[in-house]
Amino acid sequence: MHIVLVEPEIPPNTGNVARLCAATRTTLHLVEPFGFKLDDPQLRRAGMDYWEQVAWQRWPNWRAFTHQLPANPRLWFIEQGGSRRYDQVKFGPDDYLVFGRETAGLPRVLLEAHPASWIRIPMLNPEARSLNLSNCVALVLYEALRQQDFR
Repeated sequence: MHIVLVEPEIPPNTGNVARLCAATRTTLHLVEPFGFKLDDPQLRRAGMDYWEQVAWQRWPNWRAFTHQLPANPRLWFIEQGGSRRYDQVKFGPDDYLVFGRETAGLPRVLLEAHPASWIRIPMLNPEARSLNLSNCVALVLYEALRQQDFR
């Protein structure tokens, strides 16, 4: 599995996602620009000593990231407004789970270009604006891994 963070802004969220990726042997892709420096102490602290165990790559922009993708990749864009819930799709072991910035989410142009791959996490309280990024990654990643019997 692959986790893609597009323009992450908050160091502890990215560090928590890195720790999650280490624990699940999931590749992490970080797409610039970032809202922090990679040597930020909060990023290191949240990721603890797991950074050495994370298979991760840094990409200067979305275009550079997509140019390295294999033929016919399955990308899932997780953002509110998607027509299907994340638990209503069948994930594969080589899928990419794509998440956006904490303050703005994924760019609208990406979502509109991939409507069949735009999925959402249900929010039961319409007054709630959003969930924490690292929590969202954990929810969707563990559902994908559950579907694959945690292999």
